[in-house]
Amino acid sequence: MDAPIRFLDQKPIELNRRQLVKGLAAGYIVALSGCVQNPTLGRQQLLLVSEAQITQLSASAWNQIRKEQKVSKNNSLKRRLEKVGPPLVTAAGLQRQPWEYTVFQGEEANAFVLPGGKVGFYEGIFKRMENDDQLATVLGHEIGHVAARHSAERYSQQVAAGVGMQAAQVALQAGDVGGAGTIAAVLGAGVQFGILLPYSRTHELEADRLGVVYMQKSGFDPRQSLRFWQNMTAQRGSKAPPPEFMSTHPSDQTRIAALTQQLRQMGYQV
Repeated sequence: MDAPIRFLDQKPIELNRRQLVKGLAAGYIVALSGCVQNPTLGRQQLLLVSEAQITQLSASAWNQIRKEQKVSKNNSLKRRLEKVGPPLVTAAGLQRQPWEYTVFQGEEANAFVLPGGKVGFYEGIFKRMENDDQLATVLGHEIGHVAARHSAERYSQQVAAGVGMQAAQVALQAGDVGGAGTIAAVLGAGVQFGILLPYSRTHELEADRLGVVYMQKSGFDPRQSLRFWQNMTAQRGSKAPPPEFMSTHPSDQTRIAALTQQLRQMGYQV
């Protein structure tokens, strides 16, 4: 953290209910004071961790992934990543940091980019792509997450949500409220479905928007983003996704509708 979040001294103290809630609320305000304006997104973000710190965390995660996952021997897929990636990185203004492109073995349609430029694609997702424009769709989206500092924001949201839940539980218990455990559980569900998951869906749609902008700037066809997601919807077949309000990702229909609107605003006929 850039600065420690303190609520109460660690020594035993006695507070009445009003004093306790007041103190916890003050601490929660401190937690929320990490809001900064992100010019890439045009909105404020809660950031309780620095860029250097989140990059360090990502490097540790990357090392763990490299230990647990087998690297693909398909060099042609790796060359495609290394060809498509740099123009998108430059379009996002992230060319100053080192980038590493790795293809992992596995049939899952999955891909990720960690802060610090660590790119991981699984073999399976290439089978869902008809061309390099669709590869740029996925990679541009993932680079968008990095440019938007979504990892740092998500991390900060989880920290803040945990802080808020601790405050609520202590306040409920201190006030001798009947069924405090049940109420706290309901509050937890409210935090999960009312704050964390919707923010994550927002992140996904923001990354889609940034991704098609990067595609256009680097010479790829942004309209292929629609084609890619239409194909993904068709390939899911009868496998119904979870209800959107319980998912960290928007439904395919929501994503396609948002991309269609974005492309029209960019002057494309879709």
